[in-house]
Amino acid sequence: MQDWNDTERIPLTRPAITQAARERVMAVLESGFLTEGAVTRELEEKWARFTGAREAVAVTSCTTGLELALRCMGIGAGDDVIVPDYTYPATALAALSLGATVTVVDVSPRTMLMEPQALWDAAGERTRAVIPVSLFGNPLDGAWLAAVRERGMAVIEDAACSLGAMWNDRHAGLDADVAVFSMHPRKTLTTGEGGMIITQDGALAAALRSAKHFGMEAVAGSPRPAFVRDGTNLKLSDVLSAMGVAQMDVLDSLLDQRRKLAERYTALFTDMQGVTLPTVTPGGRHGWQTFAVCVERRDAVMDRLRARGVEAQIGTYALHMEPVFCGTERVRFHGEMRGSARAFATCLALPLFPGMTEAQQDRVVRELRRALDACAAGAASA
Repeated sequence: MQDWNDTERIPLTRPAITQAARERVMAVLESGFLTEGAVTRELEEKWARFTGAREAVAVTSCTTGLELALRCMGIGAGDDVIVPDYTYPATALAALSLGATVTVVDVSPRTMLMEPQALWDAAGERTRAVIPVSLFGNPLDGAWLAAVRERGMAVIEDAACSLGAMWNDRHAGLDADVAVFSMHPRKTLTTGEGGMIITQDGALAAALRSAKHFGMEAVAGSPRPAFVRDGTNLKLSDVLSAMGVAQMDVLDSLLDQRRKLAERYTALFTDMQGVTLPTVTPGGRHGWQTFAVCVERRDAVMDRLRARGVEAQIGTYALHMEPVFCGTERVRFHGEMRGSARAFATCLALPLFPGMTEAQQDRVVRELRRALDACAAGAASA
């Protein structure tokens, strides 16, 4: 007989949609102006101020933002782009979609971020860009990113999870040439779907704005704009942006809640046998979009958690295990991917969201302990 109530299921995440967000969305709907306009510009301005970026450009998703950034930086067929193996496939697919080749390198088993030495070993004459991932909100080392840029490689940071993360008191993304964030429902700030690009390069920002709007630009002295470059439609509507604007107003609170929950999890797991906590980048402040631990027999543990009413998920994917990246000349795997394979087999994302109670956290920890014990006992008797 189960000793928990189905109504008490603990979700992996829960979007922080406030009454203010609902009111902002309704105001847009009632205005009759639904496409990208003043509300999206307000979101961009708030994002730029929060991160300290010179420019912020809203797009339809983090994936399309990565594609747009690569395109506007002139990266495509004949160029090589280096990405980490342990990441969501979109990181590599963005470069492949533009005709570039992709070199995949391993990650550190401690941080699960791109292994610096693996990058240096893999870089070649055709390497034009690197897309490192600040995974789960764990910031990248800014000094390392500076060294990559000094070697002539553009850095496009996949900062999908990293709003609020910092390295040496600088927001995630500022040490890259360009960084792209996600506003998917699992992220700290969500617009349902959406992405945000930040850069310190004003000329690049202008190109991004034009290219995401069919290549259109205003022409001085002309009553109409002109189409001056290849482009597409990646505009983010005011309807979606309204949710983001309202959440920006409470973002410090949302981040603070996540940090406190993560600190409490860390304290509860520190001495738990069978649980390994990933390392935060030295000098970094984690954004805690995801709280992940590493455990043996991860899939069996995850199944038991779900059966007990605790939602859990794998961390992310190992590209060398996905069919789309195998057997093609446009993808090269450099190294044995031991760190990535280990992360893929053991990393487990646990519930974390604003409004989560200590009682819910205690139950997650209790159920994880129970699942670990059961799986260990099953393995011993097999």
